[in-house]
Amino acid sequence: MNINFELYRIFYVVATIGNITKASELLNISQPAVTKQIKNLEEQLGGELFIRTKRGVILTDNGKEIYNYVKQAINSFSNAEAQFSNLKKLEKGTIRIGISTTLMRIFLLKYLKEFHQQYPNIAIQVFTDPSKVMRTMLKEGQIDILIAKEEDTEDEDLEIIRLGKLNMSFIASNEYKELKNKVVDVNDLESYPILLQKYPSTTRDIFDKFCTDNNIKITTKIEIASSSLLEDFVKIGLGIGLSTKEYVTNELKDGQIFEIKTKQKLPTTYFSLILLKNSIHSFSTNKLKEIILNNLHF
Repeated sequence: MNINFELYRIFYVVATIGNITKASELLNISQPAVTKQIKNLEEQLGGELFIRTKRGVILTDNGKEIYNYVKQAINSFSNAEAQFSNLKKLEKGTIRIGISTTLMRIFLLKYLKEFHQQYPNIAIQVFTDPSKVMRTMLKEGQIDILIAKEEDTEDEDLEIIRLGKLNMSFIASNEYKELKNKVVDVNDLESYPILLQKYPSTTRDIFDKFCTDNNIKITTKIEIASSSLLEDFVKIGLGIGLSTKEYVTNELKDGQIFEIKTKQKLPTTYFSLILLKNSIHSFSTNKLKEIILNNLHF
């Protein structure tokens, strides 16, 4: 069905006012044009909508029935415009963010605080699924923005904006103090209990590739899904953990743990702001992106 919404808008105004002359003034179109459009709508529907009187027009029974539906539609359009205006002003809406708990803590939290202070009515949903899962969620529209470590090969449908660098390091508690202030071969750590993140993990994938490329054999004693939990295991002396140095800056400073220096340079990774390419992003997504990029100081 080919619906001409302008015909219904004119019909609504005429029916509400009850006078074609006054309706034409409100609509800012000529009276003959209003009369013609009403006639066009009546022909399209196959019946009269108004009874003409000396004082103006009144609705026929069919016209009253149509008017009730058109009124609801007009109200819906008005509400939609108001809603869009609120979204544009960031007075309403939701932003869905995919990010690891650690990157949230060391990077995004300060920007999210600024965003919330400026736009307190925007609801914030945070997802902390594995990075690969969240990339799929982003492509399927389940989240609006993703902040995650870069992968070796990224999907061409994704826009990647690099935010910062992360350095892998082995960390240990004083349970292994004999390794302090030494430079050790990574292969020599095989004799120690090694703690690694379990799959799926971008960090684990990168480290496994590093071991393959450098003929290094490391046997894992404990595999842990959470990087923060891995760090807790290290603190109580359960083993030597592979971590990201930037994640444990405070613990290294206060001496809870120490970094093990290695002969081989451990991999460096990058984390990025990731969006769906060629997509129209919400006002809240664009604003958070703007806050991050305008104040980037990692």
